[in-house]
Amino acid sequence: MRFTPQFLEELRARLPVSEVVGRRVKLKRAGKEFKGLSPFKQEKTPSFTVNDQKGFYHCFASGKHGNIFDFIMETEGLGFIEAVEAAASQAGMSIPAVSPDAARHEQRRKTLYDVMDLAAKFFADTLASRAGAKARGYLADRAIQPATQMRFRMGYAPPDRFALKEHLGKLGIPVEDMIETGLLIHGDDIPVPYDRFRDRVMFPIADQRGRIIAFGGRALEKDVPAKYLNSPETSLFHKGHNLYNIAAARQAVHDGAPLIVAEGYVDVIALVTVGFAGAVAPLGTALTEDQLALLWRMADEPILCFDGDSAGQRAAFRAADLALPHLLPGKSLRFALMPEGQDPDDLARSGGRAAIDEVMNAARPLADMLWSREIAGGSFATPERRAALEARINELSNGIRDEVVRRYYRQDFTQRLAQMFAPAESGAPFRGGRSGGGYGGESGRRFAPRGAFQPGGAGRGGRGPALSTAGRFTGRQSYQPASPHLASSPIMRGQRSAMSRREALILHALINHPWLLGDHLEEIAALELAHPEAHRLRAGIIAAFAQDHHRASGPEEQAEKMRADLATSGFSDILQRVERAITTRDVWGAEPGAAQEDVLSTWRQLIALHRQFHSLLRELKDAELALGQEASEANHEWLRDVKARLAEVDGIEALIEGFGESSGRRRG
Repeated sequence: MRFTPQFLEELRARLPVSEVVGRRVKLKRAGKEFKGLSPFKQEKTPSFTVNDQKGFYHCFASGKHGNIFDFIMETEGLGFIEAVEAAASQAGMSIPAVSPDAARHEQRRKTLYDVMDLAAKFFADTLASRAGAKARGYLADRAIQPATQMRFRMGYAPPDRFALKEHLGKLGIPVEDMIETGLLIHGDDIPVPYDRFRDRVMFPIADQRGRIIAFGGRALEKDVPAKYLNSPETSLFHKGHNLYNIAAARQAVHDGAPLIVAEGYVDVIALVTVGFAGAVAPLGTALTEDQLALLWRMADEPILCFDGDSAGQRAAFRAADLALPHLLPGKSLRFALMPEGQDPDDLARSGGRAAIDEVMNAARPLADMLWSREIAGGSFATPERRAALEARINELSNGIRDEVVRRYYRQDFTQRLAQMFAPAESGAPFRGGRSGGGYGGESGRRFAPRGAFQPGGAGRGGRGPALSTAGRFTGRQSYQPASPHLASSPIMRGQRSAMSRREALILHALINHPWLLGDHLEEIAALELAHPEAHRLRAGIIAAFAQDHHRASGPEEQAEKMRADLATSGFSDILQRVERAITTRDVWGAEPGAAQEDVLSTWRQLIALHRQFHSLLRELKDAELALGQEASEANHEWLRDVKARLAEVDGIEALIEGFGESSGRRRG
């Protein structure tokens, strides 16, 4: 639809800027202008002005400036045509038709919107009826309450092939309209069109103005071709141009909620239910360029939330590649990955808002995602391999169209490369080989840490920079698997889903014997811990130890104060999970009351085993990579050997059990 300059001018004349802006901003007259707080930036002193005579607004805080259409597009995430339509509706003006055909087309669209609304009401009524008992049971199992069902206008399509068709027919809706909206299945080989959605929980899909344009249906039986079925492309619905829950999310984001992109309808509903009203989802496809543009009109850095499995990671990388060419100053993405085996719905139901908050707060910038993908599983023992990595990194940054963003990405990646390939110690030669694949260290690798460890800053229990010596050490973040295959292996599932007994014992020993931190602080800070809760608890332990009173009392009192501090800092739940992870109490040196020499011996053994385990994990990455590059018998044998040594670690760990018993030392 095109609008004449005369129509736009008349619309601006009828609708003062202050009236449009005043719907969202509390304005006060200041001479010939109006002033208010910026709707684009958080501020305490008004810097936002509106001038009706000149027909524009200006925001000194953000630099944004424009007319009524610009304001509607900026605050509501609409395109120009939709912004004009919204303004015309507010002014009580009819949208002119450019031609008789255009007029008929517009009227036709309005009729089809009515058809979709009637269908949504039918599905909602059916859900509430006796026929919807099975669907209500399914929703109850997913913890979707009746109020939430009504909020999202959810419904149920009965199994009958003609239920909706007959209902709409009684209301005078032509079959042609039902076909055009995608509600019926038809074709040359189908003599009688029938309902597309049958025996499915229904999720109405609305456009940016809240008008229903399509449906998604979730099957209740297992033996159906598609668990989820969406409406086909129609004159109202183009799945790559819209997002589920966009109308409500747009308002929520404007009011300050984070914009979160989940993968499906139920995930969005779960996020909204626990307090994240700015949640949206693509409609059965991977994220498209049009959807990305929609997101950026709503927020500068949307958070893409993907399931914690290999498919979710692949989806995250696809989204990163999609976004890269379109980056603009201030416009980017962040990525939040769920714990393995969980989606937002699972996590919201098990952990509530706090669990979702934790994942969102850990969301990674786009540059981090791209970098981690390029180095994952990499063996950079030769100059040629390092050169190849640099070439790939340069190719990535060259794909960014905006000159300024491209320059900063080149700078960022250059710094990462320099840090990664810098010798670990002054004058240390580069070392590498098959077993290490990189720089010295525990497996012949000496890659720089993937994130600095900061006491007290890694979890809710931290209390700021607790140690004056914090700058002397860094810690490695959790191990990153080389491949989806490795990520889904029993080895990594165990590391990510539940804390290992070994990591629990290490933390248990530190809590019961805080004096260990005095002698082994840098060692403790640099330990690779696979489980995120182990990371957080370690930070809390170091922060608590920084309080001098832990050093001034006896061992038992130190331990009591340590536990009290951790509980006060919010670690009670994690402490309980640590206790549950320790399936034996035979590791005497980690228990309260153990003699110092027993504690030290146990500590040394635990740390040695822990380092061995992570060294083998890094070697496993190298072996997998080598096998992927060359499927030789030697590489096969290498991989089998690494796996065999990994399997032995848990058996060796059992040798620690009982230590101290032979010397007569027991707990208490």
